[in-house]
Amino acid sequence: MAQDKFQGFQVDGPETWTQFHLREFVTKPFGDYDVDIKIECCGVCSSDVHTINGGWGPQHFPLTVGHEIVGRALRVGPKVTLIKEGQRVGVGAQSYSCLECRQCKNNNETYCKKQLDTFGAVWPDTGIVSQGGYSSHVRTHEHWVFPIPDSIPSHIAAPMLCAGITSYSPLVRNGAGPGKKVAIVGLGGLGHFGVMFAKALGAETWVISRTHSKEEDAKKMGADGFLATADKDWNVPHQMTFDLIVSTANNFGDGFDLSAYLSLLDVHGRWISVGFPEEAELKIRPQDLNPNGCLIGASHLGSRKEMLEMFKLVDEKGIRSWVETVPLSAENLSKTVQRLHKNDVRYRFAMVDYDKVFGA
Repeated sequence: MAQDKFQGFQVDGPETWTQFHLREFVTKPFGDYDVDIKIECCGVCSSDVHTINGGWGPQHFPLTVGHEIVGRALRVGPKVTLIKEGQRVGVGAQSYSCLECRQCKNNNETYCKKQLDTFGAVWPDTGIVSQGGYSSHVRTHEHWVFPIPDSIPSHIAAPMLCAGITSYSPLVRNGAGPGKKVAIVGLGGLGHFGVMFAKALGAETWVISRTHSKEEDAKKMGADGFLATADKDWNVPHQMTFDLIVSTANNFGDGFDLSAYLSLLDVHGRWISVGFPEEAELKIRPQDLNPNGCLIGASHLGSRKEMLEMFKLVDEKGIRSWVETVPLSAENLSKTVQRLHKNDVRYRFAMVDYDKVFGA
C-alpha cells in the first residue's frame, strides 16, 4: 500500500538545530477518525526550541516541529462527526489520547498515559514519527482538531493553541474569576495570555516580573497591578492577599526565592507552574508552606472542552495575541527560533504565507 507523504521543514539534530531543510516525510495511515488539514499558519513555541536544541533530551530526528497549527480541513474520516470538510480549524500540542481511560472520560485527556504529541511521537504499530506544523499538511484525530471562530484571524488564533490553552486551563481550574486576586509570574509568550485571560475571566490581575521594563505592556494587556522582584521588599505589602499564582517563568536561576512568592498566597492559595524550563529545580521548604497552608501544583495544556471555551471567550471579549508574523522559509525559521532562544519577541511568533511555499 502506498504511503501518504507531506512536505515540511525538518531539523536533523541538536548540533544543527538552526538549520531547516524542506523535505517529504511519511505520515501515519489515514484512520476513520482522522482529519487532513492544509496548513496556512503555525505559531512558534519555546517547545520547538527546547526540542530541536536538545534541551529536553533525545528526540526522533529528522523532525519537523511546530504545534500551534491553523488551516483548512481537506479530508475527514468516515466516522468523523466533530469537523466538516472546508472548516477552518486548529491543532495544538497533543494529537492523540485513548479517550477511554478515567482521565479521558473526565476531561483530563492531556494527562492520558497513552497521549501522543503533535510532533516527535512514535505512532503505535507503525514506527512513524509524528511531524509538526512547519509543513504542508497535518493529519490528526478529530478530538484534537478545533473549530476556529470566524472573528479570530488565523495568526491570532495560532499561538492560543498551545501557549493560550496552557495559560487558560490553570486559571479556570483554579477558580480565577470575579472576587479573586491572581498573579501571573513572567510576562512572556505564556504570561501575556495569562494576563489577558485572567482579566477577561473577571479576576483582579497582577504581573510579577524581575524589573519594571514590561510594566507598560502589562497595563495595556489589562493588568491591575505590577510587582518587580528587583525592588526591595517587593512582596511585603501583598503578603497573604493572592488567591492564585500562575508561574510561566522559563527559568529559576540563582536568586529565585520561591518562599517570597508563596508568602503572597492567602490561606490554601495555590501556586501553579506551567513553565517548563530546561534542567530547572524548584526548591521547596516545608517551612514555606505552613504559614498559609498554601498548595503547589502544575498544569499541562488543556482539554478539548477548555479549548472550545477559551476560543468562545476570545471571540466574545475580542482578545488578541501579541504576535509578530514571519513568512515561512528555511531561512526565516532559522532566524525566528534563534530570536526566540534569546527572548527577542513581544510576545509570540507565527509563521505565515504557507501558500507561497506549498501552493494554494
